[in-house]
Amino acid sequence: PVVQGTSFAFVPIMIPLVAGKGADAIAILMGGVVVGGLFHAFLGTFIGRIRIAFPPLVTGLVVLMIGLALIKVGIQYAAGGVPAIGTPEYGSFNNWLVAGVVIVVTLGLKFFSRGMLSVGAVLWGMVVGYIVAWAMGMVSFDGIGRAAVFSAPVPLKFGIEFTAAAIIGMCAMAFVSAVETVGDVSGITRGGANREATDKEIEGATYADGLGSAVAGLFGALPNTSFSQNVGLVAITGVMSRGVVTIGAIILVICGLIPKVGAIISTIPIEVLGGGVIVMFGMVASAGVSMLSQVKWNRRNLVIFAISLSVGLGLQMEPAALQYLPGTAKLLMESGLLPAAVLAIVLNL
Repeated sequence: PVVQGTSFAFVPIMIPLVAGKGADAIAILMGGVVVGGLFHAFLGTFIGRIRIAFPPLVTGLVVLMIGLALIKVGIQYAAGGVPAIGTPEYGSFNNWLVAGVVIVVTLGLKFFSRGMLSVGAVLWGMVVGYIVAWAMGMVSFDGIGRAAVFSAPVPLKFGIEFTAAAIIGMCAMAFVSAVETVGDVSGITRGGANREATDKEIEGATYADGLGSAVAGLFGALPNTSFSQNVGLVAITGVMSRGVVTIGAIILVICGLIPKVGAIISTIPIEVLGGGVIVMFGMVASAGVSMLSQVKWNRRNLVIFAISLSVGLGLQMEPAALQYLPGTAKLLMESGLLPAAVLAIVLNL
């Protein structure tokens, strides 16, 4: 149960491909997305057989780094969202009140209820938070009226063109995305089923990621990667049912084809989402810690973990230290995830 979404990791590769060229360059971009997606899917056919490069020391570190990076996003959501930063509204009492209601209701139901109330604690917490936000005048329904009733995607709307620069760049980033997928899948099986991910699960998820990106390119969309939010959601609910995942996928497809459904969901204030994701993103980091508990902590592994975490988290916290790197390299390094993963993999091998 891993949701795919448009990945920021590919942005540094895409910008130079289209900069100054206008809409005509979108065809070049789509060609790279399709080929990069197919290469990503190809990685899925054998990545399980090289999982010796991804022991719990590596995947646990990757999942922990993902969780630590997401925690900041959760706080920003709860305080009012990135667009509100620098305004009096950001971090206001009302914003924190709504987010706090979501957190308190979620924790209360998780600890003091059973059955559906306990398993769906995050959902019910967001429902109560939505009602509180609506009562406080924080919910706007204007977008529903403007949204279309039905809208179908148009294949190859921007055309498609294949260039070496686009293909090489997208294929390189596909490998980075595959490492993140291995960490996400390992985090989900550890948090939801208290076991290691199988080769089949890792290969299937990587294959699906790549295939999803290739299909996205055919419809004029951007490349996907596995999102880490589900690691926290599965860890807190313990639900890994294929049926549940299928229903979620159908809802996403409906949201894409019927803009009014998406418009209704978009009425959820970002502060309500913030309360929910603070809990879930923290669970992502917890899943990483759980995976790291499987590591035999001798001095060798301690040093590998120490240097990988220090460099990755340090660059994430102080991106200005990379100001002399070229633009693409700077954006890849300052995420912290890529350097931490590469260091851990290389040092471990």
